[in-house]
Amino acid sequence: MTVCAIEITTTAPFTIAADGSYAARLAGEGEARYPERWTLTGPEPYAVPLPLAQPEEADSEVLPLADGRVLIHRRVALRHAFALLYPTGGAGSGPRTGQLELGAVEPEGQDVRVTLLPPSPDGYGAFALAAGDAGTTVWRVAGAPFGPEPVARIAGRCSGGVWLDRTGRLLALDRELDGVVKAVAVDLGRGGEVSPLLQIAEGSDDRLLLADPDSGLLLIRSDAPGEQRLGWGVLGSARPVRFPECLRADGAAATPFAVQPGQALMPESCGVALRLGDGGLGLWRPADRHVFRLAGPAGWLGGTGRWTAQGSLHLPYATPEVPCGILGMTLPAPPPPPVRLDPPPAPAARPVPLQQAPLR
Repeated sequence: MTVCAIEITTTAPFTIAADGSYAARLAGEGEARYPERWTLTGPEPYAVPLPLAQPEEADSEVLPLADGRVLIHRRVALRHAFALLYPTGGAGSGPRTGQLELGAVEPEGQDVRVTLLPPSPDGYGAFALAAGDAGTTVWRVAGAPFGPEPVARIAGRCSGGVWLDRTGRLLALDRELDGVVKAVAVDLGRGGEVSPLLQIAEGSDDRLLLADPDSGLLLIRSDAPGEQRLGWGVLGSARPVRFPECLRADGAAATPFAVQPGQALMPESCGVALRLGDGGLGLWRPADRHVFRLAGPAGWLGGTGRWTAQGSLHLPYATPEVPCGILGMTLPAPPPPPVRLDPPPAPAARPVPLQQAPLR
């Protein structure tokens, strides 16, 4: 495994499709922005630019679909427009960009913020979150027959967005209500029915950062221990949320961005990748008591990546020498535990258990 000095590109978010087949980002600099699609299958990745006649605004969002098209979200005055971009063959002039307009969403008030949710697990639908003080609406912006359509309405201002299953039906959101943030589960198959998901302490802010549907592993940030800490639990389990001491130093700033899939019934063995507050990379397993801190590749895009079921972490990067690259690495073996010569400390108080998840 070879790594080099880290250089995170935070101005160009990089989004990977749920199945890992494609990725997309807004490439370019200044006023010369354009969508770029990466193909991640095959012997090596390659990028295809998708420019149109006019450059894109820096706040436009892009999201890849499993069929190779790229959804783009643009703000046009007070409206939020959505379209699908795809490469088309141009006779003698190289690839060109086709565009399919999907329609627009007009927020109910000026305080409403519209953002794309993470790629849907089915690979073909796409959703957006319109969050305001009066409530939050989940919109299906791709995959609906007649343009964007509302699929759920939730009281309170919601943020985040984590898929809890492989079908794109159960969505977890962090809902702020009465000054407290709690993660809730929204069932899009039942008209947006809302169920509690995290309730670690009555007055604590409990956010869900990442979930793995195969193992049920949940990555959580909460101030229930008295300060912002990273913790983990298991979906549907009665066991308490645990806040490992090895994650304490990074709890307020680190962000988990990838979990190893395919580890059915083995959440403790899942590899977890963390983007650390200082721009570094952390690798960790719930079964370990150690976080491996590494440098990422130069030009690491968006500080993101994807685990494979075989335990390899793929990190995207772009440099002048390698404009489209993927660095693969594996989680090292944990060091042996130290030998203790003094009596172990008294056990700490157990946190309140994770509530029963709405999976019936």
